[in-house]
Amino acid sequence: MIRSLLVALALFAVPLSASAQTTPPPAVTAADRVLGRADAPVTVIEYASFVCSHCAHWHTTVLPSFKARFIDTGQVKLVFRNLPTNPAPVAARAAGIARCAVPSRFFDVASTLMTAQAAIIAGGPLADWYAAGVAASGKTQAEIDACLADPATLDGIRAEIAGANAAGVQGTPAFFVNGRAVADPSLEGLSAAIRPLLPRS
Repeated sequence: MIRSLLVALALFAVPLSASAQTTPPPAVTAADRVLGRADAPVTVIEYASFVCSHCAHWHTTVLPSFKARFIDTGQVKLVFRNLPTNPAPVAARAAGIARCAVPSRFFDVASTLMTAQAAIIAGGPLADWYAAGVAASGKTQAEIDACLADPATLDGIRAEIAGANAAGVQGTPAFFVNGRAVADPSLEGLSAAIRPLLPRS
């Protein structure tokens, strides 16, 4: 069952849509993994892959400052949506582990996988990378395996991929601020898109 999940996800992982944004990303629901206050006035949606080096760079170098400036102050909530990229089987399993984590531990898993990504790119053991994600998940390996075998896990990730394609996502990471695509994912670029949307004090 786990192998069938990986194969199925691999079929949906690439290629990404080559079109411009056609519709906003799907609305945030209880199925999403969210960092920040539910009532934050600005929603930033990120589509990312755990094997994307640019995604890892954003998570390790931009997110800490972004979180301190906007998320911790209650101004922004960050929604992470999986968009597995090549090598698809590796990305798909990592996406599944993250999605199967205790929801409150999702971003712990994401941080672990993104931080350790360089090690696997350098040829480190994939098993150790996956195990680190599981260790941060709040669940046992057996619980993660059972979740990976659940068709609902595939359906959830497949829905995230479909939403990205409908919104015209062309690569990862991709960011949307209150439904509008933002080309510059730097702290300055995101700040420029967010500030006009914040309530005036």
